Amino acid sequence: MSQEQGSPDVLIRVNSLSKSYGAIRAVDSISFEVRKGDVLAFLGPNGAGKTTAMKMITGFLEPDHGTVELCGHNVQEHPIQTRRNLGYLPENAPAYGDMTPRGFLEFIGEARGVADTPSAIDRVVEMTNLSEVMSQPIETLSKGFKRRVGLAQALIHDPAVLILDEPTDGLDPNQKAMVQDLLSSLSSDRCIVLSTHILDEAERIANRAVILSGGRILVDSTPTELMARAGQHNSVRVVFEDAVPSDILEAVQSEDWCSAASVDGTALLVEPVAGANVVNDLLNTINSFHARVADVQLTEGRLDDLFREITKGVAA
Repeated sequence: MSQEQGSPDVLIRVNSLSKSYGAIRAVDSISFEVRKGDVLAFLGPNGAGKTTAMKMITGFLEPDHGTVELCGHNVQEHPIQTRRNLGYLPENAPAYGDMTPRGFLEFIGEARGVADTPSAIDRVVEMTNLSEVMSQPIETLSKGFKRRVGLAQALIHDPAVLILDEPTDGLDPNQKAMVQDLLSSLSSDRCIVLSTHILDEAERIANRAVILSGGRILVDSTPTELMARAGQHNSVRVVFEDAVPSDILEAVQSEDWCSAASVDGTALLVEPVAGANVVNDLLNTINSFHARVADVQLTEGRLDDLFREITKGVAA
């Protein structure tokens, strides 16, 4: 994998990065670090500043203020060194439509000085499942295959840092799952920064989630921690074979782990305090009354609900 000798564990260091377009503040003094092994997901509504931030991190756009270091090198001061370590998939990745994927990847490999371009092409073609379209003109490919060609070119030189803007955009569900699995497998010895509108994608492959809105970082956390903050996280629905005994409802409501409890037909609905998992406590309470339970359902909560709550009222 391409990486400068002696690079620190921090592969990306962003410090007070800002960018304006006229009166519009696209990115507003953001700072964060990304370490080896991290998969960081940029989440945010349209116009939140995700793409602008990624373009500045890659050096394709100059910031008004702030600095970016990639593998220990300042992106603006040392563009050649940083791009050796960088694989970038833009939102609308350009390609030469009259080229075939094989010809395009040969061109990219030679331009990047890859030592063994044929072997590198074989590696990325297998990773991205492109073998069936390698001889077709790129302009004839579906959006999904074009996206995978773009991902292959970002990987061909085995970079230490991957910056991917909407990497699964245009892919069908099976293709999305394939790319998500690929990114998860790649993350152990490099770092990946990706933007996505697909919140389930962040939950599946990222170990960090940064929520942007109005060019500012509103949250820098993990998908797991965000999920714990989501509405109805770890709420429990217990369905009884008969009606819910009123004495069970009163008993559950009196427990210090119960935030709220209610009855819906033959089901008891329980919301725990602070999103804790209270299934065992709840069942122990119910079992003490010898009631007959037909089903128990645990709700993990929805990250998209929390996302809307966090970004509500923030100008995008």
